[in-house]
Amino acid sequence: MADNPEQIIRNFCAAFSNLDADEVMGYFVEDDPTYHNMPGPPATGSDAVRALVEGFLGRWDKTDWQLVNIASSGNVVFAERLDVTDEGGKHVDLPCVGVFELNDDGKIVTWRDYFDINTYMTAMAPAG
Repeated sequence: MADNPEQIIRNFCAAFSNLDADEVMGYFVEDDPTYHNMPGPPATGSDAVRALVEGFLGRWDKTDWQLVNIASSGNVVFAERLDVTDEGGKHVDLPCVGVFELNDDGKIVTWRDYFDINTYMTAMAPAG
């Protein structure tokens, strides 16, 4: 593997704070990556994954993914995070766990994120 899987995922999480979709997409395999942002359906293929990533990054004013715990077994990495995000004058601290499967070249093949959607929706709900 090109680098330690845990370090790759540390770098990946840190990259989100740059709000740069090209940088984030550079961590994925080119052929058929999968991103499953629970509870929605999985996105498979570079175009579908990019659309989700760009959708988030395009709305966020600022984000900082703080790693709480990280562990790995071979090419699988579990990353418990607190995603601290500002969007349109609103703020959310979103506890999240990401499970990443990397190939031998250190690229993300599959990424699954588990979190409470209500925490995000409540924080981002329109005032009223």
